[in-house]
Amino acid sequence: MDGTDSMRGRISGLLVPAGLAFAVMSAADAQMAPSGPPAVGIIETVKRPVTQTNEFLGRIEATNRVNVVARVTAFLEKRNFVEGAEVKAGDLLYQLERGPFLADLESKKAQVAQLQATLANAVLTTNRAKALLGGPAGQQSTYDAAVANQQSLEAQVQAAQAQVDLSQINLDYTQIHSPIDGRIGRTAVTEGNVVTPSSGTLTTIVSQDPMYVTFPVPVRESLDLRERYATRGGFKAVVIRVRLPDGRLYDKVGALDFVNNTIAQNTDTITLRGTIPNPPLYNSAETGGPVRELTDNEFVTVLLEGVEPVEVLAIPRSAVLSDQQGEYVYVVGAENKAEQRRIELGQSTSTIAAVTKGLALGDKVIVEGLQKVKPGEVVAPGPASALIQSSMKASADGVGSPAKASGGTP
Repeated sequence: MDGTDSMRGRISGLLVPAGLAFAVMSAADAQMAPSGPPAVGIIETVKRPVTQTNEFLGRIEATNRVNVVARVTAFLEKRNFVEGAEVKAGDLLYQLERGPFLADLESKKAQVAQLQATLANAVLTTNRAKALLGGPAGQQSTYDAAVANQQSLEAQVQAAQAQVDLSQINLDYTQIHSPIDGRIGRTAVTEGNVVTPSSGTLTTIVSQDPMYVTFPVPVRESLDLRERYATRGGFKAVVIRVRLPDGRLYDKVGALDFVNNTIAQNTDTITLRGTIPNPPLYNSAETGGPVRELTDNEFVTVLLEGVEPVEVLAIPRSAVLSDQQGEYVYVVGAENKAEQRRIELGQSTSTIAAVTKGLALGDKVIVEGLQKVKPGEVVAPGPASALIQSSMKASADGVGSPAKASGGTP
């Protein structure tokens, strides 16, 4: 082999790997080359019924609350209730010492009896003086004195009878009864201690069923609620649902019945109140009676829900994207090009987004394949999957759960 052949061999050896590399690059370029516009699933904006719900923080409050106090000064002889149990109106709670009050009552009754006997004699004297007025022994002055004495004794009898009534009232105060149905708290005084009207609260009773639920609403939002519901039935246009502290939705529905007449200056909120049932869950001898779900002063989440659904421009919630500027969606525009649309959302559910601004009825919104979409690029639109379609229908039928809305803080 001469020098020329050797040179040709070295050149040929270099060209073969280069050709292989070119062939590999060409195959990779062929794989990376676009095969067509990305396929996306779309759905047209439509009007859907959505239940409007506003969410606030609130408290459970008893409709009746009584601080039990002593009305007389006496020794506490017996407590007749189990702390924490439910009591009925009229149940005997405390028994105070009755002896001194019974003795005082009997003494006052004796005074009345004595005065009544004296009055009876005065009546006879008056009648006798009146009968003598027509004869020579009769004197007008004697008769007048008898009448005056009789009237004085009648007044004394009335005063003594009033003292009897007062003594009876004080005797009755030695038995302290429950004025309402409700759950009773702990006792502040035990047997053997002296209680007086200045001793303060002996125990507290709070009613159990129904309960109030109160919640403050920012003034601006209260105006929106007024505009929304005032002409649609007012209080009857909404219902109250309660989410318990553990996240469960309470299965009873309440009714709104009160809006406060003043605004809290420190929070710029107005207080609303509703009434909600609180029936027993079950009876427990260990807890002294019925166990109920709601407790006085309990923190809850209040859902103020419209009775009648409203028609809104709706799209699937999964179609809504967000960034630092807010929410947006992609729609299919002219020549099948993807367009970014900034939108504003209204009251929505977990599966339906109600759009108040940015879209028109019939716009084709991209709901599937969003990760492949870029603004201005051509896409291949097609109907959204059956799963998306069914979720929209289910939410339209009221299956969707309400989304959170801003609320006040108690």
